[in-house]
Amino acid sequence: MASLSRRTLASAFARSFMIQGSWNYQTMLGSGFAFAMLPALRRLFAEDPEAMRDSVRRHLEHFNAHPYLSNVALGAALRLEAEGEDGDTVRRFKTAVRGPLGGLGDALVWAAWLPAVSLAGLSLLWLGAPGWVAVLAFLVIYNAGHIGLRAWGFHAGLQEGSAVGQRLSRASLGNLTARVRAVSAALLGLLVGAVLAGRGGLGAAGPSWGVVAILAFLGGLVIGPRLWRPTAVVLVAAVAFLATWGLMT
Repeated sequence: MASLSRRTLASAFARSFMIQGSWNYQTMLGSGFAFAMLPALRRLFAEDPEAMRDSVRRHLEHFNAHPYLSNVALGAALRLEAEGEDGDTVRRFKTAVRGPLGGLGDALVWAAWLPAVSLAGLSLLWLGAPGWVAVLAFLVIYNAGHIGLRAWGFHAGLQEGSAVGQRLSRASLGNLTARVRAVSAALLGLLVGAVLAGRGGLGAAGPSWGVVAILAFLGGLVIGPRLWRPTAVVLVAAVAFLATWGLMT
């Protein structure tokens, strides 16, 4: 495998933060992916301009995955190019991993990590922390997680190459997603309970609303895991509305 300097790899990793900068409906992340690959391709094909152009063209093709986990494919593609794999092999690899990386990333980041950190920030605000503290805590925690995920994915791709799927399997991102979601649910329950029990909440709405809340809680325990997605969306929207109303009053 041709050697890639730390400076070259650091440049590729830094460019990965702009992988969505030229997002479009035709290639999606393709042009951003090629942009991130460019420092390494220039080094690998310094003596063969035609091979470099061919490599850039194939990385400009359609590619779509979660922007954070796309670094897994980026690191692996760098290794494949450094090992001298042919263009068709690189294309097949990127086609094979883009779906799983998109699904894993969406579930872990958008459906678990972002809600959990948002709820943690709101909880700090409700506990009396100044607004800037809650915002700063959100930014620090969220970005520590997402930068860490990018760095881990890039390193895993570089180490494993086309066998990076085994590394993803060992990482058990699905289990991590489930644990983060559990934390989100606990934070949401505590936050909404505190809001509704506070001033202007259920206590001021009268005993009838208290009975409704208790029935809703018991119903959630019994049938909550079997709710259809549309029903769950409506319930989450209702809880969010009540929480916002409680914070505003």
